[in-house]
Amino acid sequence: METMHILLLFIIQILVQGPKTGANKVPAIIVFGDSSVDTGNNNYLPTIAKCNFEPYGRDFPGGMPTGRFCNGRLPPDFISESFGLKPTIPAYLNPLYNISDFASGVCFASAATGYDNATADILQVIPLWKELEYYKEYQDKLKAYLGVNKANEILSEALYTISLGTNDFIENYYGGRSSQFTIDQYQDFLIGIAEDFLKQLYHLGVLKISLTGIAPMGCLPAQRSTNFMNNYGCNEEYNNVALQFNRKLKKVVAKLNMELAGLKLVFADGYSILLELIRNPFKFGFEVADVGCCGTGTFEAGILCNLDTPFMCTDATKFVFWDSIHPTEKTNKIISDYLQMYLKEFR
Repeated sequence: METMHILLLFIIQILVQGPKTGANKVPAIIVFGDSSVDTGNNNYLPTIAKCNFEPYGRDFPGGMPTGRFCNGRLPPDFISESFGLKPTIPAYLNPLYNISDFASGVCFASAATGYDNATADILQVIPLWKELEYYKEYQDKLKAYLGVNKANEILSEALYTISLGTNDFIENYYGGRSSQFTIDQYQDFLIGIAEDFLKQLYHLGVLKISLTGIAPMGCLPAQRSTNFMNNYGCNEEYNNVALQFNRKLKKVVAKLNMELAGLKLVFADGYSILLELIRNPFKFGFEVADVGCCGTGTFEAGILCNLDTPFMCTDATKFVFWDSIHPTEKTNKIISDYLQMYLKEFR
């Protein structure tokens, strides 16, 4: 009878604790990239590529602008929460946070950056090599805070998410680099930088990486608004460039998984889900997919999207895009949920 009682208590304990979650396998989310994942680093840079003012952040907890190019949270925030970690990831340059806050997640991303150093130079933001330097600094701080063994355990078990590339084409290639490269050459140039960056991370002890490709950039409202020759539809040339680049990234992912022992690198394809949201918005509860919520939604982004901007929408949940470039929080949540199928092997 006593044995049965002990067994019953054991079963109850298991039921109360519930199934083991990914939080036990992924102790931190570490973020590199551009405005798609920048949680506020650009606030602390002398650049116009920032959004630390209203109406940005109006649907963020507390209703405050944080430097996220959105009305609320970004995909890394939702991904962190899905792994049982904190619901928002702090920006590394934010002086309100310290290494104890960064131990379970940190963001090094910078809006308007890219793989190409020249892309970051356009608006004086953090180039990718500098994001890596900040990460090395973070490694040292974490080891000093937790001790080498514990820190190394977190660093090797953490999930690293990387999202950038769009600015290299929209801001840089079509803004002038096209005189130096064909589109194929420029893609290969960027792919070489991406591969080198991934190898550098690996040699720093990084083993779990989610690499996000480029979104359907030809369907961003800012691009559609200039596509008057095609009735303001998506710029299919830009979309095809994105698809081609993504295919090349996938080859790098397969190659590095073969070459680097212990590496678990996944290509998290956000292209198809965002295109589906744009083409079939009503299916997901949206009403508007061709313009953003802010102002006319055709060109307003960053400093052009502010409290003095007329025609601001009242309900961002009806819009796929928040401004002329960046998705709304609702879109970010849907994309994050979709990406879980790529992240399941990290759980």
